[in-house]
Amino acid sequence: MVLVLLYAPCVILLVSSLYLLRLFVDARRNLPPGPRPLPLIGNIFDLGAQPHRSLARLAESHGPLMTLRLGTVTTVVASSPDTARDILQRHEAAFSLRSVPDAARAHGHNMFSMGMLPPSSPLWRTLRRVCAAELFAPRSLDARQSLRRDKVRQLVNHVTRLARDGAAVDVGRAVFTTSLNLLSSTIFSADLADLDDGRGGSPAGEFRDIISEFTIIIGVPNVSDFFPIIAPLDLQRLRRRVARVFTRLHAVFDEHIERRLQERAAGELPKNDFLDVLLDYRSPEDGRGFDRPTLQFLITDLFSAGSNTTAVNVEWAMAELLQNPTSMAKAREELARVIGSKPEIEESDISKLKYLEAVVKETLRLHPPAPFLLPHQAEDTTEVGGYTVPKGTRVLVNAWAIGRDSKVWSEPDKFMPERFLQREVDLRGRDFELIPFGSGRRICPGLPLAVRMVHLMLASLLHRFEWRLLPEVEKNGVDMAEKFGMILERASPLQAIAIPVQ
Repeated sequence: MVLVLLYAPCVILLVSSLYLLRLFVDARRNLPPGPRPLPLIGNIFDLGAQPHRSLARLAESHGPLMTLRLGTVTTVVASSPDTARDILQRHEAAFSLRSVPDAARAHGHNMFSMGMLPPSSPLWRTLRRVCAAELFAPRSLDARQSLRRDKVRQLVNHVTRLARDGAAVDVGRAVFTTSLNLLSSTIFSADLADLDDGRGGSPAGEFRDIISEFTIIIGVPNVSDFFPIIAPLDLQRLRRRVARVFTRLHAVFDEHIERRLQERAAGELPKNDFLDVLLDYRSPEDGRGFDRPTLQFLITDLFSAGSNTTAVNVEWAMAELLQNPTSMAKAREELARVIGSKPEIEESDISKLKYLEAVVKETLRLHPPAPFLLPHQAEDTTEVGGYTVPKGTRVLVNAWAIGRDSKVWSEPDKFMPERFLQREVDLRGRDFELIPFGSGRRICPGLPLAVRMVHLMLASLLHRFEWRLLPEVEKNGVDMAEKFGMILERASPLQAIAIPVQ
């Protein structure tokens, strides 16, 4: 006890001295301004339960380029269109590395993931090239229009059956299952789920829970990311939880891969889907194909990024329209005028639906699917806006804050699709006031498919049905609470009543 009393002041003095020394060194390094960090833990407590909102509030006081000390890791946050342009375009090469969350290292995911690999990696370039050419190029997308039309038709038929039975539609689940089956049919030539399965224990429900768990875990503030020296301990067990998610996903994918290999060995005709493309691929450099881990994690990336984000976008759009009846009426009036009595919407119709496009943009402004995009890391010490961002700094772009910036948007918290009828804003990373998919070489590669599917599904749901809130929801209002994670989901599923249009 005497020793404790003797050494305690020395420890406190040492910690305080190191803290003051760190502040002095940071000041000399000309870092962007930010809230003063506490000893040892830094600004961890400033994150709160909704970090995208907390950091947006801090940026109002400390500026659009802001430094936080999260444990031992220096983190710079860009929260305005200009600072986002600095990070993603003007100094793109310096910030093109990913800051890999410790949980994403489960099963070596970061060594194979298109989203985590550095651009200098030959594997990253190969995966991007294959996906760009065979999945997301206009030629490839046009070739699969009939597949997307079939999946949307199945969605409409499912909602029609629920409407006939007087049952509420779980909008997110229905759209997720549709997106899931589109991806699985594109990759495996098979559906992974049935829209008419019940929620509890259904393949669609289980698969969405797995994907949702992954995106939520990756977004959880992790002590391993704040203090990398103790990351091997995995104190919050997040890496282990992600490992279990990967094990479950890979078991599903391996079943399809093994079946395809057996079919090939038996001499069956190729299905000419994306799995065939991957199995046939041979590197021009060494003639080697993709190994099993590469296949597993590429398919994992495609499902985790493609199915959930599309479902989240449509669900948020429907929630906003249901609580804004005037906007809902305008969207449906445009559809009636442009589409008329045609039972199905073609993708070629979308460019004529200007108000619907504005609804999608306004939804993405208010509810970007990835509020911080994916974290970047400074490859070199770089000067940005007169400040120094040291090599190794973790860099976040707060797309959510940019969408709510009152200097850029009038009445930023209000749902007003009309704002996009008066100004031309591109979603493809050229206009930095709206960058829900990122920009530059690290832009989401699936953007072309996501844009087509979101517009097509939303337009079809609005054209074929009138929508009403459940009585208790109409009385209390739509719950717009968020569930923070790598993907910004709704805290509670959106349930609504569909009435078929005669």
